[in-house]
Amino acid sequence: MFLSFNLFIVLAHVTMLVVAGRSTNRYQDLTVDTIPAHQRHNETLATRPSSQSKKPHRSFKKGTKQVARLQRRSRLASNSTTPTRHPRVNAAPTPQPTGPSSVSTTVHITSVTDFALLLPSRDGEYISDAESDATAYCTNGSSCQNTFPAGFVTGATISEASDGSYIQITGCLDPGKFQFAQDDAGGQMDVRFPNGAKCTFGGYGASFIEQVEPSANRFCLRCCASANDQVNCNSHNDKAGCPVAVPGTYDFDGVSCS
Repeated sequence: MFLSFNLFIVLAHVTMLVVAGRSTNRYQDLTVDTIPAHQRHNETLATRPSSQSKKPHRSFKKGTKQVARLQRRSRLASNSTTPTRHPRVNAAPTPQPTGPSSVSTTVHITSVTDFALLLPSRDGEYISDAESDATAYCTNGSSCQNTFPAGFVTGATISEASDGSYIQITGCLDPGKFQFAQDDAGGQMDVRFPNGAKCTFGGYGASFIEQVEPSANRFCLRCCASANDQVNCNSHNDKAGCPVAVPGTYDFDGVSCS
C-alpha cells in the first residue's frame, strides 16, 4: 500500500511537467511568426473598421413653403433701412432771464462795424467768472459806454436767417488787445447771465447766445427773434465752442481764427 501511494505521487509530478511543457510550447509557437511593432501598428490603423456607421449624403431640397418664406425674408431685409443716428440735441427750455433789463448788458448787431459783445469788466478775469459782472463793449462809434481796443476785432461777417428768425456775427479777435486772463478758453453769455442781458434784435427775454474764446482767437453772437428758441439759439451748447453753437465763417482773407 505504501508503494502504491509513492507511485501515485510520481505519476502526479510527471503529469504536471507534461502540462507545463505543452503550455510553454503553445506560447512559443505564437511568437514564431511575428510582425514588427511599427508594421503591426500601421496595419492596425489601416485596417481598423470605422466605429461610426457612414451616413448616406442627403440632398436638401427646399419645399415650396420654405422657398416662399425665404423670399419673404429677403424682401423684408431689402425694404428695411438702417436708421441714421443723429447726435442728441438738448432742447430743454431756455432758463428765464435774470434781473431787469439793463443798457450796460445789452448787445446788438447792426453791421460789421457796429455791434456789441459782453466781455469781462475786470483785468485778468476769466470769461466764465464774468457771468455776474460782464458788461457790453462796442465798436468805435456805437452807443456803448465801452469800446473795443484798436485792433481787437481782426475779421467779422454778418448773416441772417431767410425767415428772419435770427441774425448773427462771427469773427476773429486778437486776445492780446484786451485784458483777458492768460490761457482763457472762453465761455458763454446768454439771457441768464449777466443780469438783465438782452439783444436788441429780439428784445428782452428773446433767446441769444454769445461765446468768446480768447485761446481760439474767435467770437460769435447770435440773436434770435423769439424767446425760448432752442433750435436757433441753443443755450445748452455753452461748452461746444463757436463752430458748433453758431456755425458760420471763421476764416477771412489774410485772417484766420485758427
